[in-house]
Amino acid sequence: MKSNRLARRIGIEVLGWTLVIVGLAALLLPGPGLLCLFAGLAVLSQQYEWAERRLEPVKVLAFKSAASGVQTWPRIIASCAGALTIAAVGVLWGIRPDAPGWWPIADRWWLPGGWGTGGTLIGSAVLALAFIAYSFKRFRHLSDEDAAREAERVARGDD
Repeated sequence: MKSNRLARRIGIEVLGWTLVIVGLAALLLPGPGLLCLFAGLAVLSQQYEWAERRLEPVKVLAFKSAASGVQTWPRIIASCAGALTIAAVGVLWGIRPDAPGWWPIADRWWLPGGWGTGGTLIGSAVLALAFIAYSFKRFRHLSDEDAAREAERVARGDD
């Protein structure tokens, strides 16, 4: 019984911290950064009070960003183009063409990971497009101020 509890705790720790690290990286790199950060904090909040305290502000920020991201057509188009670009890079990564002549290091370091990495990029793009569609449906018809208020309301679960 004790070993099951320990295994569960280790699993929660590994999953939670992995999602937090991926989320922080995805804030700078292409990917659903706030979503991963929120998911990681949600997992860690099962074990830690500090994670539970930080969960709500991240959730509110994620929904506010989602609402803001669909308020103008240039933002929507740029977001969709970015997601489709990430998907295209994922396909290219999976196909793994030969290294170009300008590649300065060994060919084995050209697009490492194959379809594992490519599939992750494609999955991120699909998630991004799904969240863009959700945000468009949920927040697009609202003004900036109303969208921010609605995002806070949704984040609190007053739905």
